[in-house]
Amino acid sequence: MKKFFQEIKADIKFKSAGPGQKLTESAGEKAPKEKPSQPPVRQPRQGPTNEAQMAAAAALARLEQKQPRARGPTSQDSIRNQVRKELRAEATVSGNPEAPGSNTAPEPKEEGPAHLAVPGVYFSCPLTGAILRKDQRDARIREAILMHFSTDPVAASIMKIHTFNKDRDRVKLGVDTIAKYLDNIHLHPEEEKYRKIKVQNKVFQERIHCLEGTHEFFEAIGFQKVLLPIPDQDGPEEFYVLSEAALAQPQSLERHKEQLLSAEPVRATLVRQRRVFRPSPLASQFDLPADFFNLTAEEIKREQRLRSEAVERLSVLRTKAMREREEQREMRKYTYTLLRVRLPDGCLLQGTFYARERVAVLYGFVREALQNDWLPFELLASGGQKLSEDENLAFNECGLVPSALLTFSWDAAVLEDIRAAGTQPDMSILKPELLSAIEKL
Repeated sequence: MKKFFQEIKADIKFKSAGPGQKLTESAGEKAPKEKPSQPPVRQPRQGPTNEAQMAAAAALARLEQKQPRARGPTSQDSIRNQVRKELRAEATVSGNPEAPGSNTAPEPKEEGPAHLAVPGVYFSCPLTGAILRKDQRDARIREAILMHFSTDPVAASIMKIHTFNKDRDRVKLGVDTIAKYLDNIHLHPEEEKYRKIKVQNKVFQERIHCLEGTHEFFEAIGFQKVLLPIPDQDGPEEFYVLSEAALAQPQSLERHKEQLLSAEPVRATLVRQRRVFRPSPLASQFDLPADFFNLTAEEIKREQRLRSEAVERLSVLRTKAMREREEQREMRKYTYTLLRVRLPDGCLLQGTFYARERVAVLYGFVREALQNDWLPFELLASGGQKLSEDENLAFNECGLVPSALLTFSWDAAVLEDIRAAGTQPDMSILKPELLSAIEKL
């Protein structure tokens, strides 16, 4: 073994001795075979110092700033694109097709989120029938009421009183006071003092003068504003005085009084936007627009009040019933809800509703779409919960906000009669005109 290792060491030593040479060759003869001049081997350079690396990095950064390179989309890019879209939308609404601050031609409008369940929340003006967006309804209704003065000033002034004034308690007090004035004239037509109303009277100023539309109402029913002298007073006072022509028609005054007392504010009607979709696995997916979540100033105040009440309730011990009521109150923060009803053939009937509307409204909405609207049926929420038409429950109290998918089911008695007749229930139950306008979800 020792001899084996010695041989290995000798072999290694022999190989490391370099190339061999003949014994007859001298050292002088070997010299020409060597390369005449070999450049000296350069020593490897040392790497740059830390200071040099920092200076190079700064120079490279300045160069990149001067020569921008293509880059992928970033979050800031998304924000800028969103701002550009909003500016273009505002410019389009205002009638200017170009975006503010841009001299270039408008770019094609980019579509919003794909497959919106409904384009928005829309309303119908009861006076003109025009379809209005959520942010247009108040201004357009005001315009319609003012235009109505040219055709029926009495009705227009009554609508103005009940619609333009938001404080319902103040409106009721003012309307009751006006009705009292008219009752006195009707009961005492011969007494002149009841036909005159002093404008600067404290009661008139506090209850009537402060309401929009009251002055137009007095003038529309036959009162005239005149200046009358006051005993023991230097200057005259302003009065509303009923004309002789109006006094000769007491029935008209009584009718106007009843109209004033029974009137309600003019409110835009929510458009259901009824749509029918083919069967789809996306039936339970709802991509809602921002209109379903935006809060008006009144809704924000209501939400703040509810939050304050919730903070107070946290300081006391709550029962299960109290917690359930609080959950229902949380549901009430939604103003609108989008509901779909899956029919026996799988088609979907969709509509927009107020969150505070009752379940019976949904039953009526479905019944209007059926060929045989007299047949009883049931609506089932998720989990098979039956929603009874007779229960006075709102959608937000049933948890059907801001959207929900329900299932149509024939009443058990109807199914029993159909099976007893040896037939199968008809799967297609919608009116033909609705089926002809069916869409893909």
